[in-house]
Amino acid sequence: MFDDKTILITGGTGSFGKKYTEILLKRYRPRKIIIYSRDELKQFEMAQRYDDACMRYFIGDVRDKERLFKAMNGVDFVIHAAALKHVPIAEYNPMECIKTNVNGAQNVIDAALANDVKKVIALSTDKAANPINLYGATKLASDKLFVAANNIRGRKTIEFSVVRYGNVVGSRGSVVPFFAKLIREGAGELPITHPDMTRFMITLEQGVNFVLKNFERMQGGEIFVPKIPSMKMVELARAMAPDLPRKIVGIRPGEKLHEIMCPADDSHLTLEFEDHYVIQPTIQFAHKADFTVNRLGERGKPVPLGFEYNSGTNDRWLTREEFLALAKEFL
Repeated sequence: MFDDKTILITGGTGSFGKKYTEILLKRYRPRKIIIYSRDELKQFEMAQRYDDACMRYFIGDVRDKERLFKAMNGVDFVIHAAALKHVPIAEYNPMECIKTNVNGAQNVIDAALANDVKKVIALSTDKAANPINLYGATKLASDKLFVAANNIRGRKTIEFSVVRYGNVVGSRGSVVPFFAKLIREGAGELPITHPDMTRFMITLEQGVNFVLKNFERMQGGEIFVPKIPSMKMVELARAMAPDLPRKIVGIRPGEKLHEIMCPADDSHLTLEFEDHYVIQPTIQFAHKADFTVNRLGERGKPVPLGFEYNSGTNDRWLTREEFLALAKEFL
């Protein structure tokens, strides 16, 4: 699907963008991979590792619509991964989060429409489901923008969809590298925000594979959610450092006790497939689509009313051995 195609990744120097680039280069022969981001140092460092002839590095911010319009010229597929993601920082700097996560999302949509891009997938987060913090609220707004974009495309064949998943094992700023750093530095204890806190767990490679597959599945307007295991943060800390005591430090501003990816209020729109869920759009599009059968011929069925995909009530949990296998490169 990606052979001889041009792919643009916003926020491409982040953890996801680098892994996505790595896998694209291994499996396909793209015409171009455009890394669009605002940090010149990260681009320089990434270019030392990924210097294939197809690689292009564009300095630019998703807040800059004019630059996005130029960067998307001739692009076939867009992965929108750029975002301000730090929950407490967003609480203290709300307008900066809104400018990037909401205004930036609309800029990506407008640039993709203007350049006749074929498919766009935006990365979302569990925090967009029943949001209690500003980051989650901005990502919910972003999700709504990308879903609704399918209704303003006119006669264009472009499709917009969303992929939502939870905690990425080992991503920059996440709990695994944070705990690993404390352990290396000889910390006497590991901080736990709440003894009952749980999180969904997915690796970067699993996340990338899910996005790649959804480019084939998508019809436009879906929110794709993978079926993934949960883990208690207390058990994660115990797995990483069995002999270190744990200190309860309290839930941070805007933090949830459990992650939700399919809210109960959306259960009437949620379809269950073998390895993922699909949340159908709340609005009707000019083009009709049967979301119970995707482009790969996979069939989904409605979930029971009131169903909620919650990390605290998940039916699949990571064992210590499974977690250590997933996180080995960071330990």
